[in-house]
Amino acid sequence: MVYSLNKKDLIKIYSLAHLIRNCEEKIASEYHKGEMRCPTHLSIGQELVPSVISLYTNKQDYVVSTHRAHAHYLAKGGSLKKMIAEIYGKKNGCSGGKGGSMHLVDNSCGFVGTSAIVANSIPLGVGLSMSIKLNKSQNVCITYLGDGAVEEGVFYESINFAVIKNLPIIFICENNLFSVYSNLTVRQPIKREIYRMVKGMGIDSFKCNGYNLNSTNKLLKKISYIRKKPQPLFLEFETYRWREHCGPNYDDDLDYRNPNLLKKKIQNDPLLNLKKTLSKGNNYKIVDEIESQNMKYIKEAFQFAKKSKFPSKKSLTSNLYKNYA
Repeated sequence: MVYSLNKKDLIKIYSLAHLIRNCEEKIASEYHKGEMRCPTHLSIGQELVPSVISLYTNKQDYVVSTHRAHAHYLAKGGSLKKMIAEIYGKKNGCSGGKGGSMHLVDNSCGFVGTSAIVANSIPLGVGLSMSIKLNKSQNVCITYLGDGAVEEGVFYESINFAVIKNLPIIFICENNLFSVYSNLTVRQPIKREIYRMVKGMGIDSFKCNGYNLNSTNKLLKKISYIRKKPQPLFLEFETYRWREHCGPNYDDDLDYRNPNLLKKKIQNDPLLNLKKTLSKGNNYKIVDEIESQNMKYIKEAFQFAKKSKFPSKKSLTSNLYKNYA
């Protein structure tokens, strides 16, 4: 495949996507040991979009995300060691060991937080983008959501407010077709396309195949335009999670989705396609080095997490809302 990006950017995308994929695979292989005492929603199959987003965001930008946030956190420059430590519930975790997989927070890289509540990231992102406008900053806010989030009332309220206030926010909808075990077709009107529906609310809205690197990059370039001319933007990406909704396994034995579609997605793996392109000629050495270094990082992160200590009992009452009335 011929890519529209330069070699430097392709290498960055592949390096990040490979790191995310193999980190998630490592979590899946270790999860059965019972040392990660929190639910975990893996991003395997959905690595490309956040990896491309990393080209167009910086440390000062804000990101809020959902329960499936590992890829988003790492793509924003989050610490791999802190993330794994958090999943293990250790005090060195990015949320002090209190949040687990679904509640990652790291202000050092502009990752403001994630939530297990469907659609909860949306109003938080709108509030952050409002602060950007009030402070007259040049940064933007990326708000991730899934297809299920557009079924919540707060989604429409937030879009409406963002449009009226002309806020610098990019809504990234990763449409993987399922809300747990419910297909999109039983949750939303047949033939209705999410991005077209959202466009009717007065916001620029676009859609593409999130497995197509060129199309994905073309849409995400628009982040740079929002930085120059602040306004809300809605981008929908067709993607697919390979494993179960929550947990480390494959769950197609439940017969809730077409196994042929998963097989098709795996065969069209954007990481594998990109690797083939980057490995041509003597470039395979670069790819080998990237993969070797990533696997080293992952090994070190898990060692760090397992050796780290758990939070003290005193920390149970820290950083809590207190009512002094």
